Amino acid sequence: MRKLKIHSSPDVEKVFEQYPHDIRPKVEFLRELIIETAKETEGIDELTETLKWGEPSYLTKHGSTIRINWKRKAPTQYAMYFQCTSRLVPTFSLVFNEVFRFEGKRAIVFNTDQELPIQELKLCIKAALRYHKVKHLPLLGM
Repeated sequence: MRKLKIHSSPDVEKVFEQYPHDIRPKVEFLRELIIETAKETEGIDELTETLKWGEPSYLTKHGSTIRINWKRKAPTQYAMYFQCTSRLVPTFSLVFNEVFRFEGKRAIVFNTDQELPIQELKLCIKAALRYHKVKHLPLLGM
């Protein structure tokens, strides 16, 4: 794996600390998957971890923001959010319609008791982290 410089806001850790004990490891796993995918992706040298709308968010120089969160109003699910104006979620739903559950054009939603399809999710993360370099490609180059 390549070296990745991570710029992280201390406020992000405070959000992770507020998740319920059974949810925190699931959301932290998404965080680690984003970081691992960034390290494996050619052309990504820096990743910024910050808060957007009070949610842990991940940005790269040529990417589209990825947010992750769990909400009390839907306690048995958590999600990975993408910009709804991008082609990301519509493309993911074409490629992985049988693999993921989607919320409109903005999110991949996971049940707390489901096993995550890691390789498919990493392809989605990679597309988001490189979005401005791949948005012109059919199926975002997936």
